[in-house]
Parts: sequence; C-alpha cells; structure tokens
Amino acid sequence: MSYLGEEIKKLGFGLMRLPKKGEAIDIEQTKAMVDRFLEAGFTYFDTAWAYAGSEDAIRQALVERYPRERFQLATKNAAWIDCKTREDAAAQFETSLKQTGAGYFDFYLLHNLGEHRTKPFDDFDMWSFVQEKKKEGLIRHVGFSFHSTPEELEEILNRHPEMEFVQLQINYGDWENPAVQSKKCYEVARSHGKPVIIMEPVKGGMLANPPKEVEEIFKKADPNASCASWAIRFAADLEGVITVLSGMSNLEQMEDNLSYMKAFTGFTKQEKEVFARAREAMNRIPLIPCTTCNYCAKVCPEGIGVSGTFTAMNYLTLYGDQAAAQHQENWLVGGHGKKRASECVECGKCEEACPQHIRIREELKRAAAELL
Repeated sequence: MSYLGEEIKKLGFGLMRLPKKGEAIDIEQTKAMVDRFLEAGFTYFDTAWAYAGSEDAIRQALVERYPRERFQLATKNAAWIDCKTREDAAAQFETSLKQTGAGYFDFYLLHNLGEHRTKPFDDFDMWSFVQEKKKEGLIRHVGFSFHSTPEELEEILNRHPEMEFVQLQINYGDWENPAVQSKKCYEVARSHGKPVIIMEPVKGGMLANPPKEVEEIFKKADPNASCASWAIRFAADLEGVITVLSGMSNLEQMEDNLSYMKAFTGFTKQEKEVFARAREAMNRIPLIPCTTCNYCAKVCPEGIGVSGTFTAMNYLTLYGDQAAAQHQENWLVGGHGKKRASECVECGKCEEACPQHIRIREELKRAAAELL
C-alpha cells in the first residue's frame, strides 16, 4: 500500500527495545535482525532521539551497511525534555542527524504530544522548524506522535493541518479503554484525512499474554498463531494505516512477526469473527466501570487520583502484571500531581458525584492494598 508517495509494508521495526549485551545494545544481533527484516521486504525503521543508544545502533546496523534508498528511517524530537530554548530543541535534530548518519529523515515526528508536553513545541514554534527542514530536503514527511484525548488531537489537527500523518497508540486492549481511547483518536485522525502509524499494537507486550479467556479463543482458532500476531494483525487491518510498529528485541520475535505479516492483506471473514469473540470475552472480564469522566476529581477535597488508580487496577485485573499496573499508577496518579489511594479520607463526596455508582472508597482501599 502507498501512503504519502511511499511504498511501505504494514510492519515497521520499532527500535526502542533493541537486544542488549549487558547494559549496551547488542550491535551484532541488531545487524542480524536488520538483515532479516530487509530480506523479507520490509523497509520502515523507527527510532528517536530519546531512545538511549538507538540512533547510534541503527547507524551501525543499517545506515552504514545498506544504500540509503533501501529503507525509510523515522526519528523524533522531544522538545519537552530539558529544552529551555528553540535552539535546545533544534539541537536534538542535529544530534539525530549525526547519530544516525542518515543524511535526511524519511519521517520526522514531534514526539509524544498531549497534555503539558505539547506546550514546548508551541513555545519554540517547532511546527515551523520542521517545515523549514523539510524545505531544505532534510525531512521528507512531517508528523507527530500523540498520547492524550481525542479532543486534544482534534484541536492540534485543526491548528496544524500541514501535519502529514499521526502516530497513535492503538491496540485491541485500548480500543475502547476510556483512559486511552484508541478508537476515538484513530477516528479523529482519519476524519482529518491523516494516515496513521500505529505504536504499541501489543500494548508493551501485555497482549502477547492476554487474559486466559481471550488466549483460549485465539489458540482454538489457530494453535500455531501467537497471541501477539492477532494483536498486530488487528492494528494492520485498519484502514489508512501506513505501518504497524513492533518493538522487536530478538530474532525469535522478528521471525514470528515476519511469518504472518509477510503476506498479510487483511483479516478474513472467519478471522474477524474470531476476533469479535475474543473482544467479547475481554469485555466480560469484571473491571471497575470507570469512564474517566473525573467528576470525582472535581469534588475530592484531597485531590486523589481516582480515575488513574482505577485504570491501573484494571490493568492488573486484565493482564495480571503487577509491575505494569504500578507503572500506570505512578504515571497517571503521581506523574499528574495527584494523591495516592492510601491518602483517601473516606468523605464519600466522590461517590455522590459518580454517574457510574462505583463504590469508590472500597475500590481505593483495594488499590492501596494491591498496588502501593
């Protein structure tokens, strides 16, 4: 499929989780993965200034070993990390050029927009900076990656119609998750005519080991197909998708991805029916029915991060991954300046305001015991 004049197959090599030898990236294993990826006919590589060692590794494993026209390389600018001036943010671009040795970037992204992270790009007018670099021939296509609400995405795209594509977190676990709203964000991007690059299709690896009820449906339908393959194909089956990024860490993961994506043209009718049953099974798992309306936050005298806590608890229920759930709680509660569940004074005002009639005090006690 061709988007933005580029022929790109539906699998992209995400370079955030490259194999390690000790603390350093394993360059030789990365070279072997790059070779196998290109040999199978795939061409899209995704790195970022903020991925420690990744740009340097891909210079050694890819750029110095293959003609520039054999691949597309994407990297990203994180102006919200330690940048006090436009010059600081622009320096990230120059560093990326030097570290990758690529000469130019096929895709360049303003990285991780949403919430407070959007403001530095506005303050430093990085929107015009990337357009200048495009005119200089140092960037072929300009877009941004995004983690926030569909309403904020709508606002950004209204202000910046010149952006050519959007990179979104999309997976079947987050498709209708009120905390992520993958489906609604996807629909906003498509309503603006923007093609989408998909990140986190396996939800940081969690959908490689989905809830048992879901796994059984997939295994019954195709005993030889990994659960990760169903997750990636769900993302690749969507309309208007440039490519689906998979953060591969070893050759085994690479071979698994290549085995089902090399000839992928879309789900069959039968596969769509299997996926519908799997989604139904996931929806039957008893979760805290929080819609993140945050009415509770408006009345809580202590500033407890109720919705963020409940999102983390639902992660724990769905995937049984304590570390991932704690990471979510740390980001959505502590990272947003909210107080922890253990600090609730049990006044009950939140329960009076909750349209879902959640027993919030009881759930916060459970969260404090299981997460903190």
